[in-house]
Amino acid sequence: MGIPAFNATIALLGINPYVSVPGPTLKRLFLAAGRDKSPIAVKVTIEGTSYCQTLVRYQGDWRLYLNTPMRKAACKNVGDRVKLSVQFDPSPREERLPSEFKQALRKDAVARLAFEQLSPSRQKEIVRYLNTLKTKIALERNVATVLSHLRGESPKTLGALMRTAKTLRKPRGKARVIGRSRKTR
Repeated sequence: MGIPAFNATIALLGINPYVSVPGPTLKRLFLAAGRDKSPIAVKVTIEGTSYCQTLVRYQGDWRLYLNTPMRKAACKNVGDRVKLSVQFDPSPREERLPSEFKQALRKDAVARLAFEQLSPSRQKEIVRYLNTLKTKIALERNVATVLSHLRGESPKTLGALMRTAKTLRKPRGKARVIGRSRKTR
């Protein structure tokens, strides 16, 4: 027996396109996942093409967000009806630690300890970033920058990825608002 498909209209919440998942499908997913708490890893099939995605509960409703590549492949956009099916995906969703980063952490005990003390989501954010780099040179340069940050130094690059309470302080001096941006004198 195949996975039951359903039709839904793509809606927009802020800037995020999503579909609401019907009650019977949710019950089947909760049973397969063994829980009814967000997030739930799923495999979604849209117009015949499958994707790994995450079903989340937001503002009281369960939503399945449809990113741009998913919508483009299905030739669908906000306001369009789409045929899809959703099933629980038990496969682990872990980012592979780049070997260059793993070796560097082995050699640097201070950086390794700092990395291990980061929250799992921050660790994943850093590893995901390093995995997106396309060249060996870029990877090596960014591994060095991440290690520098983990050792407590203040690298000038990787901005938001390396944010800390110290770097989130308000700028010194009087602030004035110009349009929507904030400038410091």
